[in-house]
Amino acid sequence: MLLAGVLIVCAVVVALIKGWDARVTLIGAGLLMACIGGMPMAPLDAFAKSMTNSGLIQAVCSVMGFAMAVRFTECDKHLINAMASVISHVRFFLIPGVVICTYLVNIALPSAAGTAAAAGAIFIPLLMAAGVGPALAAAAVKCGTYGSMLNPGLAHNPFVAKIAGVDVMDVIAFHYKANIASLIVATICITVIAHILKEDKGHIPEHLKVDANFKVNPFFALMPVVPILILLLGSTGLIPFLKMGVPQAMIIGAILTLVVTRTKPKELSDAFFDGMGMAYGKILGIIISAGVFVSGLTTIGLVKWFIDIMLNNPAVVKLCAALGPFVLGLLVGSGDAATFAFNEAITPYAPEFGMSQVQMGSMATLGGTLGRTMSPIAGATIICAGIAGVNPMEITKRNAIPMLCALTVGMLILLF
Repeated sequence: MLLAGVLIVCAVVVALIKGWDARVTLIGAGLLMACIGGMPMAPLDAFAKSMTNSGLIQAVCSVMGFAMAVRFTECDKHLINAMASVISHVRFFLIPGVVICTYLVNIALPSAAGTAAAAGAIFIPLLMAAGVGPALAAAAVKCGTYGSMLNPGLAHNPFVAKIAGVDVMDVIAFHYKANIASLIVATICITVIAHILKEDKGHIPEHLKVDANFKVNPFFALMPVVPILILLLGSTGLIPFLKMGVPQAMIIGAILTLVVTRTKPKELSDAFFDGMGMAYGKILGIIISAGVFVSGLTTIGLVKWFIDIMLNNPAVVKLCAALGPFVLGLLVGSGDAATFAFNEAITPYAPEFGMSQVQMGSMATLGGTLGRTMSPIAGATIICAGIAGVNPMEITKRNAIPMLCALTVGMLILLF
């Protein structure tokens, strides 16, 4: 069964690289693995469960609804034309700036999917309007979605702190240098890749082209940014009463857009709900399919086999701490499973391997986070791909080298 699982996973990777439909490929592979594993209903149960994943549905659908409302009122054109002169003077720093800004947003909003939805809705169209290729624009946003490691609320930070018997801020104080260094390396890598692939300019889609005669209304231009400003001001505590979820911020943004643009309420409402429906079909559809695929991996025993190898080989525990959660995060789109398993089973005994518990726990957390950031089936990847209109595998192709370099640098700093 394990050999069959490995062969199926390899076939899925090849199919996605060749551009096969992601939903058909992932669902088909998940069903096949589940049948081989003797539990054909497991992926169907996963399908049903993923259909009602409230956190993702609320964030993704509301963001895409707002994005469609902004496009309908042409507020996006006002923002893009307003930014055109600024972009022309800072083109060299445009891609690095988006990576770093997304990273900062993710510190405040520790959900990678939520960050990808909120920040991606603004940054991806801006990059595309500046001529950056759609896949590279999506990859730049995805590259910055691991800033949550610096948020005390990220589940792994207090988990490691509890194991080590220290304060959660002590854990962050230990790994922040490695985290920031990995970000710098990843940012440089993706900027260089954009230049080598010639995707840093000259790819402006027709609907985002700047019109020299376009008269910018500053209030219209501000509308696309309103929800993310609300989320940042609320989550950072600067304006406590603005602390709210992504859907609430998007609805407020849509209402303000309605008031400012004086659009007919029915027309803007239609645009908003059309965007929500498109989000479910094109973005959440792939996320649901990924859930079926992961269920197949679990049913056939690949996930358990991989975790067992990682936990039962103390001789290579340092390597496992770095690479184990990374590989599993890449494979299943979430670094949580391997990271929690490793930290619970091995990290308490870190002193026996010549490491501190905080050190080993931080390595596992960073590895899992970077693996998820590179994964083509991670929710945040699929959201960015949906906004940019590209295959999720195209994002992984561009993020692979940046994430591997970030992993190498981050682990070296944590080890030494």
